Amino acid sequence: MTTLYYEKDADLRNLRQRQITVIGYGNLGRSVALNLRDSGYDLIIGNREDDFARLARNDGFIVTPITQAAQGADTIFLMIPDEIMPQVYLEHIAPNLRTGDMLIFASGYNVAFGYIEPPNHVDAGLIAPRTLGIGVRDGYLNGLGYPCYVSVAQDGSGRAWEYLLALAAAIGALRQGAIEVSFNQEVEIDLFIHQAVLSAIHSTLLAAADVLIREGYPPEVALTELYLSGELGMLFSRAGITGLTHALHMLSPAGQYGIMSRTERFQEVKMQRQLESILDNIRQGNFAQEWVSESADGYPRLKALQRRFQSSALWRFEREVLDMLRGLPPDA
Repeated sequence: MTTLYYEKDADLRNLRQRQITVIGYGNLGRSVALNLRDSGYDLIIGNREDDFARLARNDGFIVTPITQAAQGADTIFLMIPDEIMPQVYLEHIAPNLRTGDMLIFASGYNVAFGYIEPPNHVDAGLIAPRTLGIGVRDGYLNGLGYPCYVSVAQDGSGRAWEYLLALAAAIGALRQGAIEVSFNQEVEIDLFIHQAVLSAIHSTLLAAADVLIREGYPPEVALTELYLSGELGMLFSRAGITGLTHALHMLSPAGQYGIMSRTERFQEVKMQRQLESILDNIRQGNFAQEWVSESADGYPRLKALQRRFQSSALWRFEREVLDMLRGLPPDA
């Protein structure tokens, strides 16, 4: 039975003596830091000297080098990219960990795949919002919260869940109810969505655009209908509130019939096996090893893929249609 935690399950008094630092001030780190401060907690930002550090200072935070920030804290939010986190952890965080300290991850990636192994005397928790960084801030400000996963991988203090739930409540993560998962479940399903679901949607949109344009439909009409109008995004946004079935009721009867009557055409055994293969590849750690090599080499394949897309006819059509929709002259 899945466990959900709400604000009533958290006692913010557990944070009274905690010294909090947020390592990294990107989209998610900034939202977490601002939410913590608005909940009444003082904290320090640990960040290298870059644009994010300057933004944090402009927001009124004290910013120090990461090592210094880790030395002065017993609660450390690790809000930096997964691929650089192990080295930062090894050089700046691990040497400064003391008994009873707590590490908070926003992704299970490094712990699940063994790139970071917290020592036995510290707590390791997971607060993983299921939204973008800006959604974490907006959900806090509007009082609605946002979907979130929580987990404790290691309870060195014996009070890890008490601290974790208090921290989750302080950043607005318990307002909708946070779902307990394991670190492995969080990262495996997250990578699966990227590699199976979103990649399939992306491939379908590309193929559909190619078919429509080759069949004579103007690019501005084809791309607007496919996704630039935002209708598809609105449908999924509504599904997040009412469920996908009820969201489909927003469409015309003809639209509902067209979707439901044609869905079975895409339910092929080959696709099912492909999805299973992708999930198996993730679970065995093969993708994690691939990504370690890719990032260590300076992202050559990622950059090549980005260049290939940006040189495609679809990308050019996108730029032209977006400029047209904004009322800009060609090549503005």
